[in-house]
Amino acid sequence: MSEDGGAVRSGASPLRRLARVAFLLLALGFGAWVVLGQWDDIRAGFARLSVLSLVLSLLAVLAALCGGMMTWRALLADLGSPLPLRAGARVFFVGQLGKYIPGSLWPVIAQMEMGRELGVPRSRSAAAFFLTLPVQLGSGLVVSGVTLLAARPGAAAPYAWAFLLIPVLAVAFEPRVVNAVLGFGLRKLRREPLERPLTRRGMFTALGWALGGWIAYGLHLAAIVHDLGPSGFSAVLFSVGAFALSWCLGIMTFVVPAGAGVREVAMVAVLAPVLDQGSAIAAALCSRIVIILGDLVCAGLAGLAARRATASNKDHASGKAV
Repeated sequence: MSEDGGAVRSGASPLRRLARVAFLLLALGFGAWVVLGQWDDIRAGFARLSVLSLVLSLLAVLAALCGGMMTWRALLADLGSPLPLRAGARVFFVGQLGKYIPGSLWPVIAQMEMGRELGVPRSRSAAAFFLTLPVQLGSGLVVSGVTLLAARPGAAAPYAWAFLLIPVLAVAFEPRVVNAVLGFGLRKLRREPLERPLTRRGMFTALGWALGGWIAYGLHLAAIVHDLGPSGFSAVLFSVGAFALSWCLGIMTFVVPAGAGVREVAMVAVLAPVLDQGSAIAAALCSRIVIILGDLVCAGLAGLAARRATASNKDHASGKAV
């Protein structure tokens, strides 16, 4: 929605939307073809996964998703809209379900509308959303580069081109640059400037939460890889780097919902030095399933917690009135 109450327009023409759907169907078709071609190895890989590994993987995903929420919440607070933990979790996690819908704007539209109900200006919600992406992308590239080099020095070489973005994103972490870009964008959109500029403290806080999130995501993948291939500290380091790099490659592809397919293909390629193809595909698919489950669990729990808090506040208010 716009500041005057009008609807937000996605800016995507019918032809572009059709192209996105066609791309998604094509990607799913090729993905299904690859999966069917390796089905025996994939089924054998899934059979090797223990219940304990899957539970540990899900717990790590929940921690990683909370890290992402805290990254966004830190940026939003630094911009002038600190939200209580329960309310912030509901806005973030429920809004994030929009990433599974084709189109890149559904999550930010959902967060803008839910945030508005809590007194957060739409422009501030949008700024926090779009700032979260480069923070996670930049920190993810740094984490993947360091951990892959530490675990297997040659594993990162084929993806050296992606790490060229690190210096660019490092400049974007400077609040003065970010504030100037945000101010320019808001002027072009004929919106009021942000009342409170981003600070270094807010940016470093967000980066700290993002780094914690990457470690948790790596542990999520390590729990799966442990049953399919190598184990030990080196394998954990490699898993952190493999997940972070595949996520970054997926987020660079905005035409696909939540990086669907791209992240899995990248993960299979990055895991090639430690797993056979069938096991790597099983690990990538299992990771995707656990993350989807984690998104649903976080959204459900956050919504339930926020509803209970609202009901408790109403009961408290009615008790005072009596």
